[in-house]
Amino acid sequence: MKSTLRKVGNSRGVLIPATFLAACEIDNEIELRLDGKRIVIEAVRAPRTGWFDGYRPQADEDVWADLAETGNENKDWQW
Repeated sequence: MKSTLRKVGNSRGVLIPATFLAACEIDNEIELRLDGKRIVIEAVRAPRTGWFDGYRPQADEDVWADLAETGNENKDWQW
């Protein structure tokens, strides 16, 4: 798709069709960066998004089970 740059104050802007924005899941904030001589526009993503997707707390083991106190913890220590 071709488009033209438009004057916006001292800068220039481009109109992006709503269908493009919806397809890229872009709401209001974007990340702009240069990639060689290309301008890349991306949706802002929250850091760590999706880290706990699929997490099942009921599947966690008791990681401390092997460290249960036996009463003999201080037997080998000399005070």
